[in-house]
Amino acid sequence: MKYVGLADTAERAGSAVPGTQSAMVNAVPVHPVPGETAHGAGTQQVVTGLGSEPGTRGRIARLILENGPMTASGLSARLGLTPAAVRRHLDNLLDDGLVQVRNIRPCGSRGRGRPARMFAITDAGRSAFEHAYDDLATSALRFIASRIGPGAVAEFARQQISELERRYQRTLESAALAERVRTLAEALSADGYAASASGAPAAAGGEQLCQHHCPVAHVAAKYPQLCEAETEAFGRLLGTPVQRLATIANGDGICTTHVTAPSLVHNRTTHEVGGISA
Repeated sequence: MKYVGLADTAERAGSAVPGTQSAMVNAVPVHPVPGETAHGAGTQQVVTGLGSEPGTRGRIARLILENGPMTASGLSARLGLTPAAVRRHLDNLLDDGLVQVRNIRPCGSRGRGRPARMFAITDAGRSAFEHAYDDLATSALRFIASRIGPGAVAEFARQQISELERRYQRTLESAALAERVRTLAEALSADGYAASASGAPAAAGGEQLCQHHCPVAHVAAKYPQLCEAETEAFGRLLGTPVQRLATIANGDGICTTHVTAPSLVHNRTTHEVGGISA
């Protein structure tokens, strides 16, 4: 499953859990487990114990994540710390593989002067924050389920996916019926879903919508209501029955949704009411 607005989802769900909102701000990177690197297996150890310490390194990483590449002096001014203190934290972030250095020459310098040493977030650093959001979202949904019941989780999932549905509806309304699956795939890809559309196997007919990336797979593995709400939204958006065949949350490599051809739906309906299909 691929879900829109991971940060929004975590923050909204987290607002129902006392203390989680402030904890999210203090995501604290720590050194990887010996023998592992920040890339790959060690990435999940990079951000742990939300709110367990003041989290200056976490605040620095978040500023870079939200504002793009920054200099040590720029970070120093934003945080009210000495440049030397900021550089010590940046060195730790560099060692953990959470940030990288980019030397950018000032505009209009025409090659004169030293390039500015900018610090940018890496893919591992971005993933570390995503894992923190996963943990927060899972905790929030667990809280909702325990206090209100499983039905509240399903209601939350439908409310969250309704925002995606409203946004994509405008795009799909202008597309021909035969092109709606591809138009939906393009819209999903534009949001970072890495989606594609293709014809389904001849025996099945219709088309397949595939999603190659899911940022909330860990959450959806525990709360399949998220995948179910998304599948229902796809059916409404495409105006034809759909069936989820595989999900990343369930351990599959790709989220695959079968889209029934509208002509097959028409034929099935006419036979059921005793009519004769054209």
